[in-house]
Amino acid sequence: MTLQTLTVDRSERTAEQVLMLTRAVEAEVAKVVIGQERLIKRLLAGLFASIPYSFTRADSGSGCGHVLLEGLPGVAKTLMVTTVAHIISASFQRIQLAPDLLPADIVGSRIYDATTSTFRIERGPIFANIVLADEINRATPKTQSALLEAMQERQVTIAEHTFRLDDPFWVLATQNPVEQEGVYALPEAQLDRFSMMLRVGYPTPQQELQMLRADARRTSIQPLLTPADVVQIRDFIRDSVYIDDRIREYIVRLGQATRDPGAVGRPELGELLAVGLSPRSYQHLQSLARATAFLDHGRLYVLPSDVKAVFCDMARHRIARTIRAQAERVDADVILGELLTAVPIP
Repeated sequence: MTLQTLTVDRSERTAEQVLMLTRAVEAEVAKVVIGQERLIKRLLAGLFASIPYSFTRADSGSGCGHVLLEGLPGVAKTLMVTTVAHIISASFQRIQLAPDLLPADIVGSRIYDATTSTFRIERGPIFANIVLADEINRATPKTQSALLEAMQERQVTIAEHTFRLDDPFWVLATQNPVEQEGVYALPEAQLDRFSMMLRVGYPTPQQELQMLRADARRTSIQPLLTPADVVQIRDFIRDSVYIDDRIREYIVRLGQATRDPGAVGRPELGELLAVGLSPRSYQHLQSLARATAFLDHGRLYVLPSDVKAVFCDMARHRIARTIRAQAERVDADVILGELLTAVPIP
């Protein structure tokens, strides 16, 4: 399968052809990243989800769902992102976050040109299709905030100039959950802009043995898509996958349950939850459920099981646990799992 055979005009593509493209990308990533099949599926769901955003009151659109990858060093977080960037022939920038990094190091700055006695704009690494913010929690809050406008509004403001970012624009960030020295917890406002937080665990012993047997020198990754193809596939899923109002009501009930667990018969969970889901998260869950229904099952309609499949990934970083929950080491996934059981499906 070559890039030429895959880049068909969107008007001529059928659901089967689009599904074939996404499955080909998934298989290509799996050549390099062994033992993370579920993670690859979720990552592609973020890439092809259509998350709504707005530039101004008169201009709105949709874009990819940004993803926060949490895991220990050496579990292929960065490798997975760079592989996806290569497969879709996208412009890619990797930013190694550190405490001494400044906002201008990310978005760019205005520089005085002595030869012309004028100022010019030097664009930063944020101007790319895929941006990897490596170890994002090592940067100071001031530097972390430089990503907020770009992630939410797909634009960057430098001095008095505002620049729209290319589409697709996809931010992926990594963080180590163990190290506590020299790190800065991400503020709630920034966490809410990530569509998902994916936890990257260890492969099985059999998969680790497969890694040792693999010869990286003989593994070649082929570009299969262009950035324009990503936009077309994303729009196809948004326009073609049907979601019933009863599913939307289910999404709202799940969100409401995180704010008032007593309403679904679980008042004891209210002592573990300090902050529930925001209305913005409903849009993310709806888009991710659409992408999951199509990418995982090839369906053109959403079932409650698709919502449940991505609910924890979408919500674990958005809810805030109380001091009691943290002291008792009650994981966010445990709380969310209890709420999934308590909220009746349509």
